[in-house]
Amino acid sequence: FDLSVEFQMTSSALLRPITIARDENEKCFIEPSVNSVRISVKIKQSDDTEIMLCRKFAGFFTQRADTFFVLRREPIDGYDVSFLITNEHFESLTKDALINFVIQFIEDIDREIKDMKLALNTRVRGAALAYMTQFVG
Repeated sequence: FDLSVEFQMTSSALLRPITIARDENEKCFIEPSVNSVRISVKIKQSDDTEIMLCRKFAGFFTQRADTFFVLRREPIDGYDVSFLITNEHFESLTKDALINFVIQFIEDIDREIKDMKLALNTRVRGAALAYMTQFVG
């Protein structure tokens, strides 16, 4: 019988959840239990473009969750990405490696979204410029 955060059958096996937040748009929710921990992350999204890019990017990774051994297929409501780290992960990997993976993953997603937004804006600007040059004498 494997008890984890996924199966909340008994409250005695669950520890108190923790929320770490800069603001409502950027936060981390940590739900520990006896033999696992679920980490859910809401990535900062300041406009509609970043919201769309984050949704697509997170969807890309969650479809490939089998490749990322601790990534969950479905994040909990209100969050963009969730990780489930079980005692089996702690037995096969070091704590430092797991923590570094999660932190690096979050930093990479944030950086990639910013880079994709910049590339998208550059392409839109180029397309608008090409379109407008048709009307200039």
